[in-house]
Amino acid sequence: MTDQSSPTLNQISVDDDRPLKPALLRGWRRKCPNCGTAPLLKGYLKVRDHCSVCKQELHHHRADDGPAYLTILIVGHLMAPLLHIAFVQWRPEPLILFTVFAVGCVALSLYLLPRLKGGVVAFQWARRMHGF
Repeated sequence: MTDQSSPTLNQISVDDDRPLKPALLRGWRRKCPNCGTAPLLKGYLKVRDHCSVCKQELHHHRADDGPAYLTILIVGHLMAPLLHIAFVQWRPEPLILFTVFAVGCVALSLYLLPRLKGGVVAFQWARRMHGF
C-alpha cells in the first residue's frame, strides 16, 4: 500500500515549478531570481550568500567561467563586424580605430559581465542546478 499523503515526483516538479523567463530577467537586472527585489551581487561580481528579502540561499551557485565566455562571445560577435565595417567605410587612422574599438570592447565587457553572471545564476536557480 502506498501512502496517499506523500507527493509523487511528478507532483513535486509541478508544484515547485520555477519559471525560467522571469528568473532570467531578474538575473539580468542583477536581482534575486526568487523574489526579484534584493540585489543578487555584492560588489561587482560576488554573489551574496542569501537574499536579504526572501532568504533564498544563493551560495550554491557555480557560475565559474560561463559568464566570461558568454561575454567574450557576445562582444566578439558584435565588435568584429563593426570593426570591419568601420575600416572599409571610413579608413580611419589605425591608432584612432584601435582606441575607439578598445574602449568600446572594454566598456561593453564591463557592462555585460555582471548581467550575464546574474543570468547564469538565475538559470541555475530556475533549473535547480548545483545545490539550488
